[in-house]
Amino acid sequence: MADGTHETRERGGGSWRQGGHHFGIVLLFILGSLVFQLAAPEEDWARLTAIALQGLTLLVALRASLVRPLILRLATVVVAVAIVSSIGAYIGFGVLGATASRSITVLLVALAPIAIARGVILDFRQQGEITLHTMFGVLCIYLLVGSVFAFLFGVVDSLSSTSFFAQPAAANTHNLLYFSFVTITTTGYGDLTAATDVGRSLAIAEALTGQIYLVTVVAAIVGGLSRQRAA
Repeated sequence: MADGTHETRERGGGSWRQGGHHFGIVLLFILGSLVFQLAAPEEDWARLTAIALQGLTLLVALRASLVRPLILRLATVVVAVAIVSSIGAYIGFGVLGATASRSITVLLVALAPIAIARGVILDFRQQGEITLHTMFGVLCIYLLVGSVFAFLFGVVDSLSSTSFFAQPAAANTHNLLYFSFVTITTTGYGDLTAATDVGRSLAIAEALTGQIYLVTVVAAIVGGLSRQRAA
């Protein structure tokens, strides 16, 4: 009976994937979160909202990846605790520090790519082919990796006595996200550069990660999808 229920659930999940391309929804959540963070001011209410958006994105990613209900419930509790504790810190101390908010956001954002990667692999095994759903998934991971590095840069800045940037620029959310995505795409404008050894090491790691991901994972997915459509 248990095996039959599990099989039915998997079939239902496969059908839902084919009809909904639900990683496209996750992609919209990620893009919406990035737009908000780039547009919002450096204020506590914006930090609280960013934590809530990242937590919601994590839950949507877990739901899209069809994780076990227990894991989804545990993640919901973790996200709720993160949001409530952030609100409590803001009310109790009158301020939500950048270090605390960045640390919480890193934890929330870092879990989402793992869940999405699992979902993409599971979908490929069930479908037996590369789909548009797969493409949305790998794009989600790419954007989330850029976000993770941006917040890691922020944590480094908060914990260091030296400014993260060599230029006279504030290490705020806007500049950190800009620097992160310029780095991961190896665009290299040069208007912002890391000032410390730790910052440079992270920047190199991000650039290598981004390029290796593009020339392996994304290239393989695009090539496979093109061959399937041509056939």
